[in-house]
Amino acid sequence: MKLFQYPIYVQSALFALVLALLGYLAISWTASSLSPSLLFALGLLFGGLIVPLLVRAPAPEVIPTITLYVGNLPYRANEASVRTLFENYGQVLSVRLMKDKHTGKRRGFGFVEMPREAALAAQQALNDSEFQQRTLKVREANERKDDEEDGEQTPS
Repeated sequence: MKLFQYPIYVQSALFALVLALLGYLAISWTASSLSPSLLFALGLLFGGLIVPLLVRAPAPEVIPTITLYVGNLPYRANEASVRTLFENYGQVLSVRLMKDKHTGKRRGFGFVEMPREAALAAQQALNDSEFQQRTLKVREANERKDDEEDGEQTPS
């Protein structure tokens, strides 16, 4: 049984309980005139102060992800339908379908973020496949350009 596999609150509770019992035993040997309930409370207080210092949440795993560009989407497609399509190939972290900022209508393309292996499988399977009577174009997305690069450049 590996304790670190349990949630952090279970680890903390067990650790505090063990420290409370140890505190109770240590204090009862040194100051036997105190009541057992007070000794246990002091041990629990001591454990409660020490546990946050000793028990830390494990660092989250960094999962390499890829953002896919999905082009030629039908205008009636929504985030849920695109997510469902891509979930056939693995976990989907996010779906963003682009809309025109003036009209609010979909522009026919979007981005899907997935773990690397799932994204590569989805790209291979879905590129040039049909979705809602449209042939999808699925590619790895390019990095977003800065606003300075998008604007007019002044001649040197």
